Amino acid sequence: MWFKNLIVYRLSTPIELSSDQLETRLEEFAFRPCNSQEQSKYGWSKPMGKHGSSLIHVTDGNILLCARKEDKMLPASVIKEALDEKVEMIEQETARPVKKKEKDALKEEIIHTLLPRAFSRLGSTFAYIAPKQGLIIVDASSHNKAEDLLALLRKSIGSLAVLPVQSKTPVDQTMTQWLTGEESTAPFTLLEEAELKSPLENGAVLRCKNQDLLSTEIQAHIENGMFVTKAALQYGDSMTFVLNEDMTIKRVKFTDVVTEQQEDQDKADKAACFDADFAIMTGEFEQFIPALVDLLGGEEANL
Repeated sequence: MWFKNLIVYRLSTPIELSSDQLETRLEEFAFRPCNSQEQSKYGWSKPMGKHGSSLIHVTDGNILLCARKEDKMLPASVIKEALDEKVEMIEQETARPVKKKEKDALKEEIIHTLLPRAFSRLGSTFAYIAPKQGLIIVDASSHNKAEDLLALLRKSIGSLAVLPVQSKTPVDQTMTQWLTGEESTAPFTLLEEAELKSPLENGAVLRCKNQDLLSTEIQAHIENGMFVTKAALQYGDSMTFVLNEDMTIKRVKFTDVVTEQQEDQDKADKAACFDADFAIMTGEFEQFIPALVDLLGGEEANL
């Protein structure tokens, strides 16, 4: 359940729904598996899976959500091969070329024939609403996945005014200053991984690991005009992560100092363990997100 990626959104207006009201709204858009002729389904699922009965999980006022998606896997190559065979057969039988409109109709027919036998790919996206901070934090590796979840939430509750949290100063500018030693990163620590890019079109990209980011070698690249687009950092003794120039956060990994806080929890009680983990994680993020925003020069006001 521990989030591995973070895309943070600011709520322009609070969500004025009780937990019971939110649960009721989500139930209308609960996940249902694809039927034999559906290629994709998307809806709300129980965050605690088989260990829970609700479409939301609330701890310390934070509301955990889970959106589930099913896609039927129909490789384009399989569809194309079946279509080519069908077209070739028709052309041989009728001695005429098959027109585009006919091909489109044949393609749809082939898809409907293959769908019942297609494999399914299932995936879940987690997010939580932090009303006290006025934020929604999505565990997604791309903005598209995060926006899909937000669109479903907007559809479920009627309206949702959110914008990605952005810093006043461009993130790539701030990260570049870190690598020149011009700006302190406390209470964060630079690790030994970064990505630098040239501002030129189709310019060079430098990816480094196990590299002292304050070395003269890196300084030379920056002096030659390269800027930092990704940097690995550690926050106190709590977590490590990679910060991207668009302010998305990837590869979040909590240290043992954090994950061992509930060592005395009864492991057999899966629901209690889940709740404890969620409480610990959100408590860490409650400190981490404001600290990161401050480090990046403060939050840009969304008008």
